[in-house]
Amino acid sequence: MLLLILFWSAAGVLLYIFAAFPALMLVRAKLRPRPFRSGDIAPTATIVIAAHNEAAAIGDRLENLLGLDYPRDRLQILVASDGSTDATEQIVRQYEAQGVRLLALPRGGKIAALNRALEEAEGEIVVFSDANTCFARDALRALARPFADPQVGGVAGDQVYLKGGAMSPSAAGERMYWNLDRALKRAQSCSGSVTSATGAIYAVRRSLLPTIPAAVTDDFYVSTGVIARGYRLVFAQDAIAYEPVAASARGEFQRKVRVMTRGLRGVVVRRELLNPFRFGFYSLQLFSHKVLRRLAVFPLAALWGTSLILANDGVGFLLLAAAQTSFYGCAGIGFGLGRSRLGRLRIFAAPAYFCLVYAAAAMAAWNTLYGRRIDRWNTDRPHTAGAAA
Repeated sequence: MLLLILFWSAAGVLLYIFAAFPALMLVRAKLRPRPFRSGDIAPTATIVIAAHNEAAAIGDRLENLLGLDYPRDRLQILVASDGSTDATEQIVRQYEAQGVRLLALPRGGKIAALNRALEEAEGEIVVFSDANTCFARDALRALARPFADPQVGGVAGDQVYLKGGAMSPSAAGERMYWNLDRALKRAQSCSGSVTSATGAIYAVRRSLLPTIPAAVTDDFYVSTGVIARGYRLVFAQDAIAYEPVAASARGEFQRKVRVMTRGLRGVVVRRELLNPFRFGFYSLQLFSHKVLRRLAVFPLAALWGTSLILANDGVGFLLLAAAQTSFYGCAGIGFGLGRSRLGRLRIFAAPAYFCLVYAAAAMAAWNTLYGRRIDRWNTDRPHTAGAAA
C-alpha cells in the first residue's frame, strides 16, 4: 500500500511538472492575453560584462558590442574584471579609445563585480550579458522596444545555441531543452511575466536595479526584482544572443550545479514572490518552474524504484519499469559513446542531457540543504568568436 501511494504521488507530481504545467501556460496565454506596448525607441543603455580570465573571448565580444545597430552616443560599455590574471584587462584597455570602460577589480566573485559595475552604470536601461556571448546586430534595439510600455520593468532576450562547434554528448539535448523553454517564455510573456531571464541577454530599468546578495544566480535575482517591484518582465524573441554549446558534459555538469545551487538560494532569498496573495498566478509559475522542476529528480527516482519493485504486480508496472530503464540506458549510451555520431542522435542525446540536468539538480539540492554557497566562478567554456555577429 505504501509503495502504491509513493508510486502514484511521484507519477502525479511528474505529470504536473512535465505536462500539466506547460499546458497550463499555453492555455492561459490564449485565454488571458496581456499585450504590452512596443515602440522603436533608443533609451540610453549600459551594457555590463563581468569577466574573469576571458582573454580568449573578450576581444571578439567587444568587437561584437561596438558593431551593434544602436546609437553609439547612447551606449555605455562596462567590463568589470574580477581579478583576471590573464590578458583580459590588457585587451579591454585596447578598446578604451572607443568608449569601453574597464573596472579592474580584485578577485571577489561575479556578484561583487556586478555590484561594482552597477554603481557606474549611467543608462536608463542596463543590459546584462556574458563574455562568451554574441548579440545579433539588432539585438539591442529589439531589447529596448518593450520599454516603451511603462509597466515593463525588464526584458528577457532569446538565447540561441550555435550549430556546430563543441559536440559533447549532451549538446543536442541542450538545444532541444532551450527550444522548449523558449515556447514557455513566449506563453508566459503573453499572459503576464516570464519566470526569470537568462544571463546571456536581458535588460532592466536602472531605477529598478537591486544590490545583488552573495551566492545567488544574478540573472534570476535581478530579473525577478522587477516583478517584486510590481512591474512586468517580458520576452523579446527577436533580441537574440548566440552562445556555443558546452565544451564537455563534465564542464556542463559543473556549470549547472553552480547555477542551480545559486538559483535555489535565489528562490529562498526571493521567497516573498511565492506568496499568491501578493503576486497571484506568478507565485504558482515560480514554484512550478524554479522549485518543483529543479527537484523533479526525487519523484523521478521514486517512480523508477517503485516501478521496478511493483513490476511483478501488473503488466502496466512492468511496461513502465521497462520504459524508464530503457530511457536511462539510452542516456548511458549517449554519455558512453562521447562525441561519436551515434551518441549525438536524438534518441541518446536527449536522455543524456535530461539525466545530466537532474543529476546536477540533485547536487544543487544537497548544496542548498546543507548551506553550501558558491560565490566565485572560473572560466571553462567555449566562445562564439563572433561567428553570429
